[in-house]
Amino acid sequence: MRKHLILPIVMWMVIMVNTPGIMARSDCTKTVPQLFKQISPSVVFISAVSFDPFKPKDRVTTSIGSGFIIGKDGLILTNSHLVFGHQTISVTLDDGTMVQAELVGIDPILDLALLRIPVSTKGLSVATLGDSEKVEIGEEVMAIGNPFGLEQTLTVGVVSGINRTLPTAPMSLRLPLIQTDAAINPGNSGGPLVNRCGEVIGINTAMLGPAENIGFAVPINVAKQIIPQLLEKGRVIRPWLGVSGKFVQKELGEIINLPFMNGFMVEMVEPESPAERAGLNEGDLPVTIGGTEFMFGGDIIIAVNGGSFTGPGDLAKLVDSLKVGDHVRLTLFHRGETREIELRLTERPILPSDFQY
Repeated sequence: MRKHLILPIVMWMVIMVNTPGIMARSDCTKTVPQLFKQISPSVVFISAVSFDPFKPKDRVTTSIGSGFIIGKDGLILTNSHLVFGHQTISVTLDDGTMVQAELVGIDPILDLALLRIPVSTKGLSVATLGDSEKVEIGEEVMAIGNPFGLEQTLTVGVVSGINRTLPTAPMSLRLPLIQTDAAINPGNSGGPLVNRCGEVIGINTAMLGPAENIGFAVPINVAKQIIPQLLEKGRVIRPWLGVSGKFVQKELGEIINLPFMNGFMVEMVEPESPAERAGLNEGDLPVTIGGTEFMFGGDIIIAVNGGSFTGPGDLAKLVDSLKVGDHVRLTLFHRGETREIELRLTERPILPSDFQY
């Protein structure tokens, strides 16, 4: 084991040891009012303030939301879009006590953030973390949070879907989410989605504006995986290629009479990315086919290190399986010609698109 990984693992083990009931409970017979009394003391109200000195007016912006305590040492889990870029973060506990919070770590890709507050002499109530892999459609769930600043609000519903991906969402929400019809409104963000055992199975993070009672939560197991990195590094370190686009098949080219190959069509190349430095071409011709928008004219990545693509998520999986600093060989198809390039993956920075909520 690498030495630099020992500290976060040990710290997370301490959290696990100091967190009563961190494992799944067998008692799932409590009523909804009983569960609310059990869980609500661990749910907090978050208010973050930012100041823009360059605006002539409305220079102060306040963001409000929710979070929940996951460690006796004052660790709180919430959404990144509530707290990133703010000068001060205030946390109000269930008993009305207001304290200032420290930002420990943040990951806009998964829309998660870790805060720490001072530990009071009375101690802190800690939420029980469940197993989101065991969530089933139709299972009863509860959302607890502070919608529109209305503190400690409970809504009840069911799990409406699992592994739900929002194709129109920014990169930060393109992960399998839990869908629920328990009402989630502005201010619920960062609060817990809880099962009938009183365990947190998700972090409420998004809703579909035009719809009614269609909300989404980041699975709690996703948060468990990144907490050690947030504790040690303050961020999640990911390899970065620097392209966005769509998986296409050569049959698409027959529709528009253009040469095509199966692969990942590059629609945009991120500035200062490894892809830009390697000279990848981005799209320059907007075309809509069957209601789907494409940006044609860029490179089509048909293989990575000799491995081809069979589906939409293949490129992301291949990149995620690599490490920062790895060298990657891309096979590219562009306007009837094939070429190969080699580039070195760098660490993915925080991008403006990560905050398009």
